[in-house]
Amino acid sequence: MAEVSKRILAGGTVTVRITDGTPEVLLVHRPRYDDWTLPKGKLEAGEHLAACATRETAEESSVDVRLGLPVGEISYPVGSGMKVVNYWVGHPLKSRKHRANNEVDTRAWFSVTSALRLTSYADERELIRRAVNLPAATPLVILRHAKALSRSDWSGGADVGRPLDERGQAEAKALIPLLDAYGIARVVSSSAERCARTVRPFAKARGLEVDLRDELTEEAGAPRPKKVSALLADLARETGASGVPTVVCGHRPVLPAMFAGVGVESTALNPAAAMVVHLDANATVVAVELHRPQR
Repeated sequence: MAEVSKRILAGGTVTVRITDGTPEVLLVHRPRYDDWTLPKGKLEAGEHLAACATRETAEESSVDVRLGLPVGEISYPVGSGMKVVNYWVGHPLKSRKHRANNEVDTRAWFSVTSALRLTSYADERELIRRAVNLPAATPLVILRHAKALSRSDWSGGADVGRPLDERGQAEAKALIPLLDAYGIARVVSSSAERCARTVRPFAKARGLEVDLRDELTEEAGAPRPKKVSALLADLARETGASGVPTVVCGHRPVLPAMFAGVGVESTALNPAAAMVVHLDANATVVAVELHRPQR
């Protein structure tokens, strides 16, 4: 039986800026290979691929980005197996002075025509063509709360007060770089403690308020799914129209109504898992991604 190649996961971006109405693409030059390429790099232990893409873009190019639409993946053999790289559109937020190093000595912005000519790899050229033709979209992240203390171990009164357990607290912290990757600037959550504690570490780190909604709790939302769907439809419209990336945290029994309100197929989410729904200005779904908690 042929040996199965080891999969080496990586993330990267096709980062695009608009200058005088013209798109420009970010490329980096690697002296070791003497090539021009899109910024990318290997996944670290316990890291989400989306967070990997923004981290590696920042490390290789000194440009901070937030992720837009997924562009696709490419794979190619390397010495230790098969490298699989997932790419997103990168929207530049901040650019710092780049200091040349052994991995990347130069970063530069090129017109699409020049980027297609200079990049050293045919599959990356296809990613660039695809990325610059993708529509504008804003992410709405639908998040299931992190792992909570079991009901049998909770003796503190009403279930809405049940907190996260130790693993859930770690999962909540691990969500910070994932939500950062999408530039989340608005935080909405069920008012139940386990949901609020899932998003508070991120909100605190970014100086954001958590908009707590009683209608998203299990007690209120499960028996009144139409109200949940109406709330999510409103959030989708506001997100698409405003262009403000948003996260909303809820519970397993309420998730089907949340998905219905946005207009996506219901999907089972484990604790601390997220669905990223990319919406255009009219709240039409452009793309959907799933992110599971990393171990």
